[in-house]
Amino acid sequence: MLGAISEEIEVNVPASKAWEVYSTLQLAKVAAQGLPEAFDKIEVLEGDGGAGTVFKLTFPPGTPGFSSYTEKLTIVDDAKMMKEAQVIEGGYLDLGFSLYRVHFEILEKGENSCITSGTIEYDLKEEAAANASLVTIEPVLNIMKVAANHLNNIHRS
Repeated sequence: MLGAISEEIEVNVPASKAWEVYSTLQLAKVAAQGLPEAFDKIEVLEGDGGAGTVFKLTFPPGTPGFSSYTEKLTIVDDAKMMKEAQVIEGGYLDLGFSLYRVHFEILEKGENSCITSGTIEYDLKEEAAANASLVTIEPVLNIMKVAANHLNNIHRS
């Protein structure tokens, strides 16, 4: 069972400035600091923020579903201002998903504005089809909102 959900928000900074955050480890730091209720910690297990970087996301005690999962950046494309991360261990994979991928893209809108887009793509094994209800864009949207606030604050400085 394949599925995808997306959301986008406008950010009042140039696309290149937004990509400086999204294309590096800074996005994980901004997310962890700005969303303490969503992330207990985000650890870099290997890599420098480019393709191949592996993160372990640990959620606060009592978070429904699972306590952690490991994801790997599969694409970081500076020319397209796009990055993609895929869960490689735990989390959604333990709940019958054969694929759970998050895709971020920065789209130029004007000289001083851009659109940040977030998409979740997933594939669910037939016997776990009921778990499709666990997929929500809310965590990705929250990361985009925290990143937008961060970008707006540093752009004003």
